[in-house]
Amino acid sequence: MFLVILIIFFVTLYLYGTRNHKYWEERGVKHEKPIPLFGNDAKRFLLQKSITQIAADTYWKFPNEPFVGFYRGNVAELVIRDPDLIKQFIVTDFIHFHPRGLNPYGLEVEPLLRNLFFADGDLWRLLRQRMTPAFTSGKLRAMFPLIVERAEKLQSRTMDAAAKGQVIDARDLMARYTTDFIGACGFGLDADSLNDDDSAFRQLGARIFESNYTRAITSVLKALFPAVFKPLKFLGQELEDDILALVNTIQKQRGHKPCGRNDFIDLLMEIREKGKIVVDSLERFKPDGTPELAEIELDDVLLAAQAFIFFAAGFETSSSATSFTLHQLAYHPDVQTKVQEDIDRVLDKYGNKLSYDAIKEMTYLEWTLMEGMRMFPSSGFLMRRCVRKYTIPNTDITIDDGVRIVVPLQAIHNDPQYFKNPTEFRPERFSPEESAQRHRFVYLPFGGGPRACVGERLGLMQSMAGLAAVLSKFTVSPAPETRRELLSDPRTTIVQNIIGGLPLRFNIRR
Repeated sequence: MFLVILIIFFVTLYLYGTRNHKYWEERGVKHEKPIPLFGNDAKRFLLQKSITQIAADTYWKFPNEPFVGFYRGNVAELVIRDPDLIKQFIVTDFIHFHPRGLNPYGLEVEPLLRNLFFADGDLWRLLRQRMTPAFTSGKLRAMFPLIVERAEKLQSRTMDAAAKGQVIDARDLMARYTTDFIGACGFGLDADSLNDDDSAFRQLGARIFESNYTRAITSVLKALFPAVFKPLKFLGQELEDDILALVNTIQKQRGHKPCGRNDFIDLLMEIREKGKIVVDSLERFKPDGTPELAEIELDDVLLAAQAFIFFAAGFETSSSATSFTLHQLAYHPDVQTKVQEDIDRVLDKYGNKLSYDAIKEMTYLEWTLMEGMRMFPSSGFLMRRCVRKYTIPNTDITIDDGVRIVVPLQAIHNDPQYFKNPTEFRPERFSPEESAQRHRFVYLPFGGGPRACVGERLGLMQSMAGLAAVLSKFTVSPAPETRRELLSDPRTTIVQNIIGGLPLRFNIRR
């Protein structure tokens, strides 16, 4: 009897685990043979490779295909290799692919994921409409004095370590700087993580992106058995409670009303005071084909979710981009000299003071940061989900609602057909002359189309200011423990992480 039950169990598991594995074969799309239950994603389920690494592997295995079939468990995905198709999916035919598709398990069980980055459909459009004004040029200029204060603290912390001959983990250093800035402009808090190694705000930020086995296993279980493990929370209840408590405390201190601080919490409370947000629906249509109206009010939980993603995305992506750029400069002293000359020239013009206008003039520094993001984009892939039947242009292949589109940025950014000698760190690739010769959709560190990162300009501003603050005072070089070739953590999900950090020497410029 036990043997019969066991046989029935494994037969059922096999049928469940292969129920969609003929999808690409039936459509004549090239793909690797899927493994029952795991599809083509076994190495991620076994915590051997990240989504970014597996997407890049798929890209390189089919060099002559415009797109490649892939199975994430039983979910059919299409890895896009052709830049014209990338534009088609994320811009031209956006109405077919407006969901990001990162959280298909039900937003209602994880309140903090009801934010501008993870939300899909009408919720995304409602939030996007009101969040965009937070990142105008005027708002960014008003924030810049907060950056200057944190940049000066960044210089002081680095000076102390450099004077003692200590090796500094550039990833940790830049994360403290960006955490302090996001704490100030987002929450009106002086996190002071650059001076306080035990800063509670820094520890909170570190917990958000902590690569641990609990999260990795949760992600695997939700992917393999979404209905059964839907109630599991990727972020965890404790972290959720802490974020909600922090945002509610700040609101309570301000009487639950905007107080003129002009930080992100203030903006969110202003949005709430304006009442309902109303937009044309992306998901619901009248019989005549015109969109119905979608509306929402910003309650405390939804407000906290927006504050959470502002915090998380604001410090982690910028610290990743700046620290990797510093790592490359440590191994390319000739480029570092050019960057420092660019910074010195502009600062001399502005009385050796960082300012919004000064940063805008540091052209070579900007090219250098962009080159760093080319080689190692903070997020190594883009994802979208199809919401209605769609025939791929110039083919007879039709995909269905639920199929996801993956753009493997890490691979495309390092493809020699788009970037000659891609392993060479050469900022001149981003001069206007060279940029004009490239396809617009082979370089997308901030995404593209309507779902491009709303905080792109803020991220560039704080990243360039941090690099300028460091490189105006210090020259970076490899430490004995620095790895030339970096190891990407296979447990990471959206933002890439480096095993062992990025230890560097910071030498005081004379």
